[in-house]
Amino acid sequence: MEDSQREKYQVSVEQRRFFGRNGYLKVEGLATPQEIEELGEHTMNLAMGRVDFSKLEGVTPRNEGNSPAEMEDKFFRFIQFHRHLPLHEKYMLHPQILDVLEVLIGPDVMAMQSMLFIKPPRKKGQAYHQDSFYIKTAPDTLCGAWIAVDDCDEENGCMYFIPGSNFDPIYQDVADPDDTGNFHIGMTEIVGVDEDSEIPAIAKAGDVIFFHGHLIHRSKQNNSPDRYRRAYVCHYANARSYTEWGDGNQNHILARGSTHLPFATSRFVKHDPSA
Repeated sequence: MEDSQREKYQVSVEQRRFFGRNGYLKVEGLATPQEIEELGEHTMNLAMGRVDFSKLEGVTPRNEGNSPAEMEDKFFRFIQFHRHLPLHEKYMLHPQILDVLEVLIGPDVMAMQSMLFIKPPRKKGQAYHQDSFYIKTAPDTLCGAWIAVDDCDEENGCMYFIPGSNFDPIYQDVADPDDTGNFHIGMTEIVGVDEDSEIPAIAKAGDVIFFHGHLIHRSKQNNSPDRYRRAYVCHYANARSYTEWGDGNQNHILARGSTHLPFATSRFVKHDPSA
């Protein structure tokens, strides 16, 4: 929910330059400890099957699993649950996240996709990819915002980035991943990426990592014996970009600013895009 009295997050010139050069930006502590506690509790309720999914219209399970890893696959990362559960929409429209996006891709911001990752121990990651390969907008203004619900590092399967690959084109030369120990089968991998230039996107719970749609990134298997790597990830674009993804602009929320294109409004939380 927007609060007209709140203090707006101010993106510095150096932060803007860093994002422009590297294609990503970590904003430390953008989500409060109370918010992370709320997200964390909700994530485990989903993981343990404590939510009555039968009451969610249009949500079809992919399997009959009940473990945390199976639950993530059962609802495929709980994708687009912002259309079904208030908490998912609330954090998709997180005011401070929109403050940053307003500077990086705005001033008009469209909220397009939400995903919740549980990633328990031994859960595999996704090989090198670019999000704009899947979610196409014109002009291409896609940007992800990745809320760390847990501390994440190399052990429990953090993301890895290729800095500066935001300047690369969208690569069409993709194949099944070679390393099936670390990466899911059935999700393609960009061919020929120089792994020597990658960096781990280490973050603390409450940090939010913003990353360009062209940025080449991946995550490896969670090799921790007992640590989860939970994250809530949403994708946004400039609200004046045209898209056919997700059945078009009319299905995506105008999160900030204005647009000449069709748009959806929030379903669960009171939200003013002009705030």
